[in-house]
Amino acid sequence: MGTEAGTAMARNIQSLERAAAMLRLLAGGERRLGLSDIASSLGLAKGTAHGILRTLQQEGFVEQDDASGRYQLGAELLRLGTTYLDVHELRARALVWTDDLARSSGESVYLGVLHQQGVLIVHHVFRPDDSRQVLEIGAMQPLHSTALGKVLSAYDPVAHSEALEADRKPFTEKTVVELEDFEHILDITRARGYAADVEETWEGVASLAAPIHDRRRMPVGAVGVTGAVERLCQDGEVRPEVIAAVRDCARAVSRDLGAGRF
Repeated sequence: MGTEAGTAMARNIQSLERAAAMLRLLAGGERRLGLSDIASSLGLAKGTAHGILRTLQQEGFVEQDDASGRYQLGAELLRLGTTYLDVHELRARALVWTDDLARSSGESVYLGVLHQQGVLIVHHVFRPDDSRQVLEIGAMQPLHSTALGKVLSAYDPVAHSEALEADRKPFTEKTVVELEDFEHILDITRARGYAADVEETWEGVASLAAPIHDRRRMPVGAVGVTGAVERLCQDGEVRPEVIAAVRDCARAVSRDLGAGRF
């Protein structure tokens, strides 16, 4: 890396550190802060502070009061914080129920939420046996082929449009990629309250998932089990007792989030 590039990167990192310090300052204040307050608190020249504030304002992280010209935290930052809290609450409410589901089904349990054009795994309970397993929290799964993804696509309009825009590539010969067929699967998912993936994403692997709703009856995530086809299925269909266990778990978490009776 050349000296010039290195200097530019150091400057960018310094700007990020200053922006972070600014956000912390605004988050800690009881009131809106003026440019002079912010600059002097952080030991910056007014011009430097103003440049960073303007960038943060463009991104929606900071807002300026028209009347006083003072600054406060912006709506975008609050929205990101709320999203984090929503996922944190979802995971906290699901801990006991997902443990129970892993015990009753004997399979791995996953909790997923929509993230861009996929499913982000936010909680994973290992299959309760001695087999070697890898923790998959933070992993991404496709929307169009997995049980978690189909559930989110069926119940969440944003997930639905993301699934339509995504590259629905075939992972196995059983993956459904045609739009009309995919929409039909989503209709079936809504009608019966759960989705299945029998070797559509991974050969020899099946999964089943159901939706989790919050107090506003909005879909906030999906919970499901994943395991070997021979354990989860009978004659190509997911076993009824597995379906019942997953749906019970989804209902219990939804109730804990305030969704009321289903």
